[in-house]
Amino acid sequence: MDDTDRRILRILQTDCSAPVSEVARQVGLSASPCWKRINRLQETGVIREQVAVLEPEALGFGLTVFMSISTGEHSGEWLRKFAEFVSAMPEVQEFHRMAGEIDYMLKVVVADMKAFDAFYKRLVDTTPLTEVTSRFSMETIKQTTALPV
Repeated sequence: MDDTDRRILRILQTDCSAPVSEVARQVGLSASPCWKRINRLQETGVIREQVAVLEPEALGFGLTVFMSISTGEHSGEWLRKFAEFVSAMPEVQEFHRMAGEIDYMLKVVVADMKAFDAFYKRLVDTTPLTEVTSRFSMETIKQTTALPV
């Protein structure tokens, strides 16, 4: 990957719907070589997917919750089942296995406290957990999907 690839990636992270001709113009290439570079970045997995980033509040998702989870169980089978269960919950935007004092971290987006309570009950009723701590976001100060390439 060279500097031109990095410039292409910076542009696409800002607006993946930009026409190839516009991306090419911004990086100083003609459309065909630019298109080939973008395809190569997709084929090699550097560009994982292209999505639309939606505004949660405009769609009625006004509450973002960060959940820290500790569990007494660490077997591979338990982790597989837990990962499948949590990954299937549409409210979960991010799911991380952590190092340190907590075992898992979730980013959950729901409409309100009532919706979060229902989510929480589904989670703890299905899976034995040692400790669950929820932190509620009061304001999003910065949120980006862009990596510093």
